[in-house]
Amino acid sequence: MPIYHQLGRVPRKRHIVFRDGGGALLTEELIGNKGFVGPSSLVYHLQQPTQVKGARLLKALDWQIDPEPFFRHRHFRTAQIGAGGTVSVDRTPLLFNTDVAMSMALPDANEEFFYRNAQGDEVVFVSDGAGVLESPLGELAFGRGDYLVIPRGILYRLRFEDFPARCLVIESRGYVRTPHRYRNEHGQLTENAPFSERDIRRPSSLRTIDEKGEFRLVVKKDHRLTEFILDHHPFDVVGWDGYYYPWAFNIHDFEPRVGRVHLPPPVHQTFEGDGFVICSFCPRPYDFDPEAVPVPYNHSNVMSDEVLYYASSEFMSRKGIEYGSVTLHPDGVPHGPHPGRTEASLGEKATTELAVMLDTFKPLRVSTAAVAVEDPDYYLSWVQES
Repeated sequence: MPIYHQLGRVPRKRHIVFRDGGGALLTEELIGNKGFVGPSSLVYHLQQPTQVKGARLLKALDWQIDPEPFFRHRHFRTAQIGAGGTVSVDRTPLLFNTDVAMSMALPDANEEFFYRNAQGDEVVFVSDGAGVLESPLGELAFGRGDYLVIPRGILYRLRFEDFPARCLVIESRGYVRTPHRYRNEHGQLTENAPFSERDIRRPSSLRTIDEKGEFRLVVKKDHRLTEFILDHHPFDVVGWDGYYYPWAFNIHDFEPRVGRVHLPPPVHQTFEGDGFVICSFCPRPYDFDPEAVPVPYNHSNVMSDEVLYYASSEFMSRKGIEYGSVTLHPDGVPHGPHPGRTEASLGEKATTELAVMLDTFKPLRVSTAAVAVEDPDYYLSWVQES
């Protein structure tokens, strides 16, 4: 990213007079990051986006850290987290540092309010469910396996078609983007990248709503949720253009790289942020040398914590995981295939695994909510039984 996109009507030049069909002057708004020099979009409203009738603190997000942070490999069974609430305000925190946070959302209801994250970009991995991401910039259909990338400050609402739904949510202090090494000097994804702009889905079906009344907006800022009451429907946009908007990419559109012998995890990288990367482990053929060892070799995550979310119950190097498992392999302790997995992989032709990996460059803290669903003996699972 970015890719230039336009929906609806925009004037021939920026920052000039632009009126609706009745002659009323339309309101221009710049939405973007890094002041006036980062990616941005120009949006044209029927109403002033500053019109707020009320504000109140909804709740503080008091994420509690594991009071006894025992240093070890850890495994969290998120399938044991009960469904409930909505996708934006009822997230269960798992792991976090000052750069990035990982949570689970298992909504059992759609939101009647709108939502804006004003403290970070969001990557929502739709592990189960389907629906439409609604925003003033248009609608974006989503389904299972989609990454929804929602830049900071974008107002939106996820409307699920049915339940249960399951989402892995990664929130980033910095700008989430495609890896720099995948792009040429002009920002285009190169032929060597494992996906292209054609795989990236952008908003469509711009719906302009001219309606006065009271409309709830929940904003996340400084680890608190504040409710604002708008005096008009926020989907009052007649047109916009630019580089700053929600977008989607499906994990099954990632083209995995395969070598004669095992290739390390950077070949699976899908996104980068400030202080972390996100990788996709997808179904793929194994390495094709007759003597290749398909599973990864033991490795130490020096200066990096490794987290895996298992979107299927299979993973080539793991035992004892299940759909929805999250493992944390921290800096300072080597990890690798579980006993028997290396031998079992020899001669195998392919894997059907599906997983999302988050690698951070600062240590991650474990939440008390994660401890509640932890497999405490996971760190012993490398001990070979006699």
